[in-house]
Amino acid sequence: MTLLRLDGATVRFGGHTALDAVGMEVAEHETVCVLGPSGSGKSTLLRVVAGLQPLDSGRVLLAGHDQSGVPAHRRGVGLMFQDHQLFPQRDVAGNVDFGLRMRGAARAERERTVEELLELVGLPGAQRRAVASLSGGEQQRVALARALAPGPRLLMLDEPLGQLDRGLRERLVVELRGLFRRLGTTVLAVTHDQSEAFALADRVVVMRDGRVEQAGTPLEVWQRPASEFVARFLGFDNVVAATVTGEAADTAWGKVPVPAGSPQGAGRLLVRPAGVRLVPATDGLRCDVLARTFRGDQVTLLLRPEEGPRLEAGCALRDAPAEGDTVGVSFTADEVVVLGG
Repeated sequence: MTLLRLDGATVRFGGHTALDAVGMEVAEHETVCVLGPSGSGKSTLLRVVAGLQPLDSGRVLLAGHDQSGVPAHRRGVGLMFQDHQLFPQRDVAGNVDFGLRMRGAARAERERTVEELLELVGLPGAQRRAVASLSGGEQQRVALARALAPGPRLLMLDEPLGQLDRGLRERLVVELRGLFRRLGTTVLAVTHDQSEAFALADRVVVMRDGRVEQAGTPLEVWQRPASEFVARFLGFDNVVAATVTGEAADTAWGKVPVPAGSPQGAGRLLVRPAGVRLVPATDGLRCDVLARTFRGDQVTLLLRPEEGPRLEAGCALRDAPAEGDTVGVSFTADEVVVLGG
């Protein structure tokens, strides 16, 4: 069942269109992450759904009901901001039960809910702790518990882990995914961090200039970017002009194999680094190794081919050539994507 639907949602600020006829859906119990650079419309989209930003045209529907004229406090959605916005004068319990008190819940219900939620988010017994005594990660957990306390039918997260260090973000995103699945929470999150979105989401929506550029499962978006913009936003730089004929493409790097059924004719071609294979210099496109970046037991190589733009390649640490070496390159068709517009 679809819980949230945006139908032609449009927001303009003067001459700038922040949302341009956006259409998207979020199913019950689904986690959808909206990705995009600054200014792509991500946060405006959240504010529209929350009722904090009016639409110039279009509709927001929750459980099939048009939200036009429904104030924010009656929409039954929770919103958690990047900076947490905790109340410094209240202890942890006072922050978590805020929404319940506003709803008029009895004290016993509030205390029980606070205890259960703090247990869920990994802060058991923290009710009387001062907010100022909490680490950044602990504050994030309290803010999440506060957002969950009123039992929102839709939980929205605005860059929820943006202020945390990478190691803590990686741990918490796994915990959040497990928590949302246990609770059956429906989640709409926005982030600019690809790894965070791909680890958390059931579906990813990539936005550009107020429009949806691509939507799909994390695997679909990663394996088959719909456009050069999406490919480059995801960090892929091996993009080149190409003319596809059959199962091969003519490029500045020479002939590159493409998957069967690829669009034919002139276009743009993406070769993911995993599809750039190192071979003896006599057997492929000759390249000089310009730089190496270590990523655990993997190495990313920056290569300068004899012909065409630079290439990125990935290989195991034990197989990595040294800077200044000359290598050969061949291409693997299943890591090649013929891009759309």
